[in-house]
Amino acid sequence: MAAAGADTDPAAAAPAISTCAHCQREIPSSNIDLHSVHCARNLQKCQHCGEMVPRKLMDEHYDENHAPMNCTHCKETIERESWGLHKSEKCPQRMVACEYCEFELPAVDMGEHQDVCGNRTEYCQTCKKYIRLREWIGHEIQCHTNSNGSAETSSARTIPEREVRPPPPVRPARPAHGSQHKRLLFTIAVTGIAVMVGSILFQRDESF
Repeated sequence: MAAAGADTDPAAAAPAISTCAHCQREIPSSNIDLHSVHCARNLQKCQHCGEMVPRKLMDEHYDENHAPMNCTHCKETIERESWGLHKSEKCPQRMVACEYCEFELPAVDMGEHQDVCGNRTEYCQTCKKYIRLREWIGHEIQCHTNSNGSAETSSARTIPEREVRPPPPVRPARPAHGSQHKRLLFTIAVTGIAVMVGSILFQRDESF
């Protein structure tokens, strides 16, 4: 009976396992010699990720997974492993939306833009006062809180909706009064010449 039990023991029937010294995979001991020769001849361990890659595909593996990338926005060369972080948070030329007007600008210009945009004002229906946009949330918390400490939910207590529109430029250009005046004089001169030519042609037609 004991001998029959030993014959049906799964552990006793399991094949012996050996570890390949080249790829560190566990291989049945009966195949370890053949596998080791094939593995050492055809596979190479990537020094960047530790993955075993066919030798003939190592350059392709490097280009697709580890080669540095050139950012088309800021022209910097970025390690591929850092590409996702650079594209979403680090690139100075990535487009981001202003928290006040939702207008999109390159991240490098957003600080200067928001200094101006945040100083614009919106009319508070509750206080009957104009509040700077950069102070609006603090104004809501400080001035429009119920006696139990919770913020009121009335529509008058929420930040007013604003259409997405380009804000005033940071450094507005002075109106070119001189050029406008020149264009006006030019238009008057052209009109006068046209009238004179028409009059001359009309007189010639009458003479015939």
